[in-house]
Amino acid sequence: MPSVVPATSNGVAADSGQAPLQASGLNARYEIDNELYLRGDVRLQQAGFRVTGSEARYSQASGLVAIEGPLTSRGEGFLLTGEQADYDVNSGRVDINTATFLLHGPELRGSAGQLSRTGQDQVQIRQGSLTTCAPHSNDWMIVASDIHLDQAEGVGTAKHVRLEISDVPVFYWPYASFPIDERRKSGFLYPSFGTSNAGSGAFLSVPYYLNLAPHYDATLTPQYIHGRGLFTEAEGRYLSSLGESVLQVGYAGNDTEFEREFPGEDGERWGLDFSTRASFGSGWSGYGDYSVVSDDEYLSDLNRNLEINRATHLLRRGGVRYRDSSQYFETYLSGYQTISDFIADENIPYSQLPEVLYGASVDAGPAELSLESQYTYFYRDNADLTGLDRANGQRARAIPELALPMRALWGYARPSVSVDYTRYELEDYNLRQPGFDRTVPVAEWDSGLYFDRQSSLFDIPYNQTLEPRLYYAWADADADQEFIPDFDTTIRSFSFDRLFQRNRFSGGDRVGDTNQLTVALTSRFNDLLTGAERARFSIGQVHYYDDREVTLAGQGGSDASDSPLAGEMILRPVDGLEIRTSGLWEPDTHKTEEGRSQLIFHSRDYRYLASVGHTYRRNEFEQSDIGGVFPVTDRVSLIGRWVYDSQLDRTVGSLAGLEYNNCCWSVQLVHQNYFTDDQELESRMLFQIQLKGLGGSGGSSGEISEAIYGFDERERRRFGGR
Repeated sequence: MPSVVPATSNGVAADSGQAPLQASGLNARYEIDNELYLRGDVRLQQAGFRVTGSEARYSQASGLVAIEGPLTSRGEGFLLTGEQADYDVNSGRVDINTATFLLHGPELRGSAGQLSRTGQDQVQIRQGSLTTCAPHSNDWMIVASDIHLDQAEGVGTAKHVRLEISDVPVFYWPYASFPIDERRKSGFLYPSFGTSNAGSGAFLSVPYYLNLAPHYDATLTPQYIHGRGLFTEAEGRYLSSLGESVLQVGYAGNDTEFEREFPGEDGERWGLDFSTRASFGSGWSGYGDYSVVSDDEYLSDLNRNLEINRATHLLRRGGVRYRDSSQYFETYLSGYQTISDFIADENIPYSQLPEVLYGASVDAGPAELSLESQYTYFYRDNADLTGLDRANGQRARAIPELALPMRALWGYARPSVSVDYTRYELEDYNLRQPGFDRTVPVAEWDSGLYFDRQSSLFDIPYNQTLEPRLYYAWADADADQEFIPDFDTTIRSFSFDRLFQRNRFSGGDRVGDTNQLTVALTSRFNDLLTGAERARFSIGQVHYYDDREVTLAGQGGSDASDSPLAGEMILRPVDGLEIRTSGLWEPDTHKTEEGRSQLIFHSRDYRYLASVGHTYRRNEFEQSDIGGVFPVTDRVSLIGRWVYDSQLDRTVGSLAGLEYNNCCWSVQLVHQNYFTDDQELESRMLFQIQLKGLGGSGGSSGEISEAIYGFDERERRRFGGR
């Protein structure tokens, strides 16, 4: 038994074995080997336990201390208050009636009819409540008959739980567990629900998180979808010393709505997405991505958590890479699953089985020698196709280059010569011999000057630059390349960045003939106080000295002597505001061929978000969009985005919602419309609640982040990355 020496007003105590009980008070009465009574400014301490009160009575026989309040107990990371308490000197247990508590780490506070601190890290609460809201602001609260807080494990459990929002019950669980710090734990997450008119109806999901080990975990999300029945998604994550792997699957055993919509189809539906990344060291790394679904409608009908976007092709790729300062190597296998009925067989992408890339550069005195090379075996099931579309086969490509780079503070020049060589060995090909090659000599000269001066505007010093640039390219490519299959080639869209590329085709099946000179000018304004680039203006044009005769499916050739004027402008007049515009203007017709403008704004704290954009392509495409988050009060914000297509004369996407937010919780209710491949406007309702310190239900944040620039940063700042 711990020894207790009668305390005086200065609180002297002695120890005779285990941790002593130190006690002090303004008045003391001690009966030898029986009882110690203290009154007035009572202070008790034993090891990590400390308590203050108005009276204390210690029974030496039982080791119990009865303490009268108002009392306060402080320990490592907690604060307890109450009216009356019993403390066991032998076990360290303390029982407090009509108690309040505060856990400093998770900023968790609450009250209890009775609170027991059964160990240094264990708290038992009966008829209690808890919240992470600020004092006198119980906007949300968990109320339960029994609550157990395990600070050692970072876990809280509760029975007969009610979630109250502003004292109004909104959810009930017979049992719940929840984190009380940043550590992961197994247990149910908050449910999510919503509606959709895309045939999936209303849904309710209740995720369960499994903290299986420090390096792997899983989340199981069973959900009920009206008209489709039970649908379950699961996610597993594995972290090793090499990297991380994530597996996501979804399964519906009997989708009656799908069977009704597509007679003869099986109602069993599933989806899978797997990704892995690994770093082997010494410049080597590996990766893998594999996605597959049971049917073309799976993503629009069922997918909620699989990280597969609404797409027409699902990628399967895996390979290894190597990179150092002078060379790189990569080899991979790649394929696709096409999930759109609107794509013709001849437009389905080829698989690469495999593709091998190698590149290197070395300095040879003042010159630079480099090589880019590629080998690919292309395969597609072409049994029902004819002509060039039927071909499969091998393609090897190599581009050796000799350059003479020259640099100075005031400018640079880089003349170079290269050879673009390609070799084909084809199958199911009968236009000529299946083995043939193509050789294209290339010459380039890229040069620029740099001028700058300092000035000031509104008493802010600026550095203004003037950067003229000339780029010449010549490629003597054979005009007749239509006998070569199109495995992976498209025509590059023209923009300011494309002014300095000699090949107007991407991929390797066409090499453009050209004899061109690009003239461009860029001017920048840099803030000398902060280093920020406040403005950038760029304009340029390509002058052609020969007609371009190489085409892809009849496209890409031209006899025009000049390209459209390509320009860009970026303004950042103040922090948080950015204005971007780019476009193509045809001098001969005095018409804009393409244009893209966007204004992006966010306040310093990201409470205000706004974006306005307009995209235009003459005779083809024109869309306007506006979106943002606008607080109407300190706690209520409006969320919205609207996309209008002028060519279709209709709305092709919208999002409208309401958010309530304060220091400790938020709720979002969002209605979303989006345009589908079959030209239909689908809609759904999404709901999300976030409780600071206790996570939240999924639903709307991901969709809002995709629609409104800066919303994910806004969420991160508000909830500290949780």
